[in-house]
This record gives sequence, structure tokens and C-alpha cells, in this order.
Amino acid sequence: QVQLVESGGGLVQAGGSLRLSCAASGRTFSSYHMGWFRQAPGKEREFVSVISRWSGGSTYYADSVKGRFTISRDNAKNTVYLQMNSLKVEDTAVYYCAAARSVVVTTEVTDFRSWGQGTQVTVSS
Repeated sequence: QVQLVESGGGLVQAGGSLRLSCAASGRTFSSYHMGWFRQAPGKEREFVSVISRWSGGSTYYADSVKGRFTISRDNAKNTVYLQMNSLKVEDTAVYYCAAARSVVVTTEVTDFRSWGQGTQVTVSS
């Protein structure tokens, strides 16, 4: 399994931007679909975005973040990013990076077997 470490969270005002990073260990990073999920207090973990393995030619977003968030990956750096723009108060959550080796790109939490520890994103009004 791959080890994942997120960074880049913090406190930002509504309308602001943050870029999350997720650094992965190992030499097989490019073979994983990489996803971002989030969990707000009292709520279940929910899908945010995913990028397909290898060249990352396919990306998917939750409707709530579409047009505001952008996922990307740099296989040379074993890193996946989540650029978050036009942040809203309702984006406040712990954001988790995760890796999946399913045959096809997936948005299902249960398909992701490796998880980071999470990074807090707080958006103030």
C-alpha cells in the first residue's frame, strides 16, 4: 500500500483559495487513482474529486465543488493536488487524500484502501 501525507489546509475567508497537497511514498504512485474526500463534523465522509491513474486523463468532481476545485497530479513528485478557489463556509471540513487501485476510476469511498491523516480546512464568513 501507499503511504499518504496531506498538507496545505488552514483558515481562509469565504471567497479565498487554498491548495492542498498529498505526498505519496513508494514507486507505484502513478498506478493509483487518487481521490480527495472530506468530512465535516457530524457528517459522513464524502467524495470531492478523483483523478485517474497514469497520466490522469480523467477527472471527476462532486457537483458541490465543480467549477471551483481542480485536481491534478505530478507523478514525478508522487504528489496529487487540490486547488480550491471561491471557497465557501460549507467547504469547511477535514480533507483526506486517498488511493485506489480499482480497474476503473472510482468515486466510492470503499474502493479507496489507502488514506492520509487528513488536513483541516476552515472557511470563515
